[in-house]
Amino acid sequence: MMKKFRAFMHTVLSAAVLCTTLLFSSVAMANEITVYTSYEEDEAAAFLAAMQRDLPDLKVNLLRLSTGDLHARMLAEADNPRHDVIWGWAVTNMVDPRILDMLEPYKPKGIERVPARFRDAQDRWFATTGYMAAFCVNNEVLARKNLPMPTSWEDLLKPEFKGEVVMPNPASSGTGYLQIASLLQMKGEEKGWKYLSDLDKNIAQYIKSGSRPCNAASAGEFAVGASFALRAIKNINEGYPITMVIPKEGAGNELEATGLMKSSRNKAAAKRFIDWALSDSAVDEYYVWKEIVTVSGGSMPEAFINAGLPKDVGSVMVDMDFAWSAQNRDRILQQWQKTLER
Repeated sequence: MMKKFRAFMHTVLSAAVLCTTLLFSSVAMANEITVYTSYEEDEAAAFLAAMQRDLPDLKVNLLRLSTGDLHARMLAEADNPRHDVIWGWAVTNMVDPRILDMLEPYKPKGIERVPARFRDAQDRWFATTGYMAAFCVNNEVLARKNLPMPTSWEDLLKPEFKGEVVMPNPASSGTGYLQIASLLQMKGEEKGWKYLSDLDKNIAQYIKSGSRPCNAASAGEFAVGASFALRAIKNINEGYPITMVIPKEGAGNELEATGLMKSSRNKAAAKRFIDWALSDSAVDEYYVWKEIVTVSGGSMPEAFINAGLPKDVGSVMVDMDFAWSAQNRDRILQQWQKTLER
């Protein structure tokens, strides 16, 4: 009789331990999400550290890939997505209809802090950060060669800039592509391609990286490097003799967006993370790392302002048609490679 009782109690205790284990596992899983991002590693680490201070119980498993590689991975996993949130990813990629179909509409807390131009009309994504085109102009080269300070894309067509301009190759650089796409959108395709053909006469090199044209100009190799604003700001702060110029026609730009996956198995936790992305803590951290912050509140670093970035960056940003940029990317790059690449 005693043996049967002990066997019974062992069964009860084992069941209790199993239930407790399952309970804790369920709680752990409920507070654990997988996030895909294309934020740079140092940016993502800083943002997550701030999130962890506010949401210490939320565990985030992060996969960081370049924009193109992440696009390929999401399409490859389309039948069985493995993440809960897509975070800090190019809007040009986000608006791919195949990607949009994976996203669940969600209005996070604080979404009213993001202007309508920076979010999807159906609430499938919103953009909190981004980057934009800018010229890095070497002051010493200008003085030595008696060149005028360029203030616009049109100024770069002046004959005195022949061989003095470098810009990114749009086939390999996201910054290069946004520059080309913004010019075609601002001018219309016929005039835009004519402009690019005329500009080509002054281009010394098309460089694969978005940052290297700025670095080359900063080093005095060329007068002007068409690049992006944050690279210019960093080089100015490091003491290089350059001026950052935002072209007066407007700055082409790319936005970095966030969305909730329909397939998420931990939607409550995923929504907490997405809500946090619009919090004061998040916005404060964005301003440390990004030249474009779309969320109201926070303050731009003095170093950014001193380098020439306007406090209202929206006032100098081109209203990009990201869907057009995405739909026409292959065609535009093929035409550019056929007519201009060298």
